[in-house]
Amino acid sequence: MKCCILMGSPRKSGNTYQLLTPFVEELDLNQVKYDFVWLYDKHIEPCTACRRCQKDWTVFGCRYNDDMQEIFDKVLDSDVIVLATPIYSWYCTPPMKSLLDRLVYGMNKYYGDEKGPSIWKGKKLAVITTCGYRTEKGADLFEEGIKRYCAHSQLNYLAMLSERDLGYKTEFMSDDKAEHARSFARKLIDNEV
Repeated sequence: MKCCILMGSPRKSGNTYQLLTPFVEELDLNQVKYDFVWLYDKHIEPCTACRRCQKDWTVFGCRYNDDMQEIFDKVLDSDVIVLATPIYSWYCTPPMKSLLDRLVYGMNKYYGDEKGPSIWKGKKLAVITTCGYRTEKGADLFEEGIKRYCAHSQLNYLAMLSERDLGYKTEFMSDDKAEHARSFARKLIDNEV
């Protein structure tokens, strides 16, 4: 199994990174290969739905010369895609949203003169989020959007790990949250989600 972890947090020591750390440690412990992409370090233009990517069904084919081709290659080379993002206004961060828009067009050749294939069909996708509300009121809309995204793209949605931040005067990480992240990694590795 190979993972592509797409990190959507702007903070390199923030809650999402803290939650992702024991997850990645568990991957390392189990010798799972992965690529880690920090989206805020990448130049990702927003999709304009120009449909240039639809002209050749064998390549990503975007008109922008930014970092998406590198990310596209890593996603295509993986078995499991992990979206890690804090929840801002009930959805993912801006670079994650731009990435998702670009991938849905570039990977799914559905939007040209005739309907083509999903070139990432069958890949698995999991989500790791942090949010300020209870998960069922903070991350639920993002999860629902991702479930629809996966169905549309012919991806296999696995599961979401979401942990709540109780505010600026509390410590985010706890032993329980770290164990949840490790357990989530083990379930992905063992195909139990």
